[in-house]
Amino acid sequence: MSAAIALVDCNNFYVSCERVFDPALTGRPVIVLSNNDGCVIARSNEARQFIPMGTPVFKLKHLIEEYNVKVYSSNYALYGDMSQRVMTALQEFTPDVEIYSIDEAFLRLEPTAETTAHGQGQLIQARVQQWTGVPVSIMWN
Repeated sequence: MSAAIALVDCNNFYVSCERVFDPALTGRPVIVLSNNDGCVIARSNEARQFIPMGTPVFKLKHLIEEYNVKVYSSNYALYGDMSQRVMTALQEFTPDVEIYSIDEAFLRLEPTAETTAHGQGQLIQARVQQWTGVPVSIMWN
C-alpha cells in the first residue's frame, strides 16, 4: 500500500473560530471584517448566500440589518492560536504535516489494514472537532 496525501482545510476558518467562543452563532449569518473593519474577509455558509467576499462593509448595512448578520472585527491572535491547535491535532496522525496556510495543511498518511483513507479522514475530522471545535474538510490525492 502506498501513502496517501490529504489536504485538510478548516471550514470557514475565521467564522468557525468565532463560533468556538460563541456557540450561539451556529446557524446564523456571520461575517468577519478585514483590518480596520473595511471589507468582508470571511463568511459563514449562511452569509454566503447574500454577501459577496471582499465587499466593503459600508455597502452592506441594509443586508446586515435585514438578515441580522453578526459582524466581527478580525482577531488574528485568536486565529493564529486556533490554527496552532488544529495543526497540533493533525500531527497526532502523522509527523508529515506540511502547513500550507493558517487554515490548510497537507498530510502524508500511511494506509493501515484496518483503516481506509475515508476512515482516516473521519478520524481526523472527529479529532480536530473534539480538540478545537473547528470543522474541517479533507480532500485526497
